Amino acid sequence: MMHPGLLSLLGGLSLTMMGAGFGLLRAVARQDLRERRVMAVRQGAATSALETRSDASLPIRLVTGLGALMSKSGLLPAATVAELEQTLVSAGLRQGSALGLFIGGKLIFCLLLPLLVYGLLHGTAISPMIRLICIAMGAVVGLLLPDFIVRKRRAAYLAAVGRGLPDALDMLVICSEAGLGLELGLERVANEIEPAHPAIAAELKLTSGELRILADRRTALTNMGTRTGLETLKRLGATLIQTLQYGTPLSQALRTLSTEMRYEMLMRFEAQAARLPVLLTVPMILFILPCIFIVVGGPAGLTVARTFLHH
Repeated sequence: MMHPGLLSLLGGLSLTMMGAGFGLLRAVARQDLRERRVMAVRQGAATSALETRSDASLPIRLVTGLGALMSKSGLLPAATVAELEQTLVSAGLRQGSALGLFIGGKLIFCLLLPLLVYGLLHGTAISPMIRLICIAMGAVVGLLLPDFIVRKRRAAYLAAVGRGLPDALDMLVICSEAGLGLELGLERVANEIEPAHPAIAAELKLTSGELRILADRRTALTNMGTRTGLETLKRLGATLIQTLQYGTPLSQALRTLSTEMRYEMLMRFEAQAARLPVLLTVPMILFILPCIFIVVGGPAGLTVARTFLHH
């Protein structure tokens, strides 16, 4: 049975967090709404920011409000907050509440997992030192769990962007040869390729929106590679900037870049295929060779065993 002091601590902590969350929601509502509207315009979203806000459940909004308070309170260095924002953007998490949800999730997990470990180990025969170590490990796991989730999400998102970029370049070449401008071409390619490659479609839509909004088009094209950190998108942005600056044919530059990217993808596939014999060595030794030995030497072994049994 859980200790009464622990129950009162949990109850007080829950009430305090709920009260603080409701206060935070009202404090950051106006600014968060404005950020969501700007982000919706830049991404070309069809829904309004108010509809997006209404979809979030109350616990998510409380956690987001707690994280937003931490990020704006000055307790975290500005460089750390900027690095977290860049990491979330490169993972495809570009909503206005992503940073608050990430920081709030770290705090909640860091508090709840140690309490959960304490409740599971309470009343057991484990020594106090081991129990304290387990509680500390629970706090560390809770603190690092959101980072692990975002890291996995970022790797999957960047891989999806890399897979869809050569196809997007081929379609952009067709659009440029058909007479479409850069903004209209990016928007048309994003709409056409979205069912097959939604990640690269989101990047192209965001770039198209920035080309319409920002005064300097080079900044919008540079941001295309800066957001994700992918070398291929950086090369695409540099190629488009060079095309706009020197007036070189857009379709020719894009066709050359698409050919280079497909060749690099083919080289990566060949490198992965060359690794297969090395990777198959251990399974072959463990599973295939014993079967071969049994098939080849089994009859001889049975004959020898039958001979010894008769004698």
